[in-house]
Amino acid sequence: MSGPVMNNIIKFAKMLLLTGLLTSMAACNPAPDNGASGAAEPPLAGAKIGGTFTLTNQDGVKTSEEQFKGQYRIIYFGYSYCPDVCPIDLANIMLGLKQAEKDNPALIEKIQPIFISVDPERDTPAVLKQYVSAFHPRLIGLTGSADEIAAVAKKYLIIYDIRKDEGSTEYLVDHSRQAYLFGPEGEPLALLPYDGTPQDVADEIARWVK
Repeated sequence: MSGPVMNNIIKFAKMLLLTGLLTSMAACNPAPDNGASGAAEPPLAGAKIGGTFTLTNQDGVKTSEEQFKGQYRIIYFGYSYCPDVCPIDLANIMLGLKQAEKDNPALIEKIQPIFISVDPERDTPAVLKQYVSAFHPRLIGLTGSADEIAAVAKKYLIIYDIRKDEGSTEYLVDHSRQAYLFGPEGEPLALLPYDGTPQDVADEIARWVK
C-alpha cells in the first residue's frame, strides 16, 4: 500500500476514534449490574470456536495463543487495506475497550486485543505495526503465511474470499465480521457488538470479564 493511502486510512481511523470518544463521553447509560447478569451463562459457552495458532506479530515475532493464557482476548479478523468496514469496526471495538478500561482500570491487565489479518500477502508485520497503532496502544496485529491464516480462520469460523476485477492487480477481501470475546483459557464467551456504540461494547465487556 502506498504511503498516502495508508496515511488516509489512519487519519480516517483517528477521526472515527475521536467521534466515538465524544459519543462515549456523552453516553448516560450506566454499565450493567454484574449481579444478576454476571451469573448468566455466556452466549458462546461450549461453542467450538478458537484453538491453537502460531502467527507473526507486528514486530516480526512469532506469537502463540499460549502467550495469552490467563488473559481475556478480544479477537477481530480483517485487513489493513479494507476501505471502510474494518476501520469502523475496530474503532468501535477499541473505543469500547478504552471505555471499559476507564470504568475499571484493572481490565488493562486482564484483556488483550488482537487483530488477525486475512490478507497476509499485503499485511506484512511493518504494515500491521503502522495500522494497529492507530486504534489502541495494546492492540496486537498478527499475520502469517496464506496456509497459516487459512488454518486459523477455519478454527475461528471466519470465512474470507479475495475479490479481484479481471485485469486488475488491486483486490478486496470479503470476510466474516465477528468480534469475539474469549476467556482466560481461550474459551469463547460472547460476540461484541462492533456495529453498536462504544458504550455497547464496553457494557458487553463488563458483563463477562470478571
